[in-house]
Amino acid sequence: MKKGTIILLVILGILIIGAFSIYGFVKGTYNNLVTADEGVQGAWAQVENVLQRRYDLIPNLVETVKGYAAHEKEVFIQVTEARAKVGGAGSVGEKMGAENELGSALSRLLLVVENYPQLKANENFIRLQDELAGTENRIAVERRRYNDVVRAYNIMIRQFPGNVIANIFGFEKAEFFEAPEAAQEAPQVDFSE
Repeated sequence: MKKGTIILLVILGILIIGAFSIYGFVKGTYNNLVTADEGVQGAWAQVENVLQRRYDLIPNLVETVKGYAAHEKEVFIQVTEARAKVGGAGSVGEKMGAENELGSALSRLLLVVENYPQLKANENFIRLQDELAGTENRIAVERRRYNDVVRAYNIMIRQFPGNVIANIFGFEKAEFFEAPEAAQEAPQVDFSE
């Protein structure tokens, strides 16, 4: 009897230790995934912060250029429409697409500026262009940081055994902030018009 009780207690002890080990593993993995997911959300919030700065600069830039290049109406409309899409985007994917479209429209606006030497010398325009250039650099840095955090998070939810816990608790792969296909082509400057 005594021997059977000891064996039962040993088995019960092993089961309890095993249960605590499994609990510790699941808890630790889950908490690491939550931390990584919050890192992705925080990095995206910083990207949105610098994108908002660019979004706020655009009306001033457009108005300054409009004064010199009134007949470039199509470009102004494209910038304004792209900016409106950014304001109306909901999901991260929609925002990425809208921001890429806005960046493309801004590139076209800056190409228009090349045709107006007096505008390039305007103090307000120079200041706005410098602010926009600084903002674009910040955007590039924050996009890189965001993509680094997304990469680390996506690795965590895909590697074993983290993938098991990620699937159980519904952690999903995060989207990278990718450059649009149009960014692979250099803009064409044509002074012949």
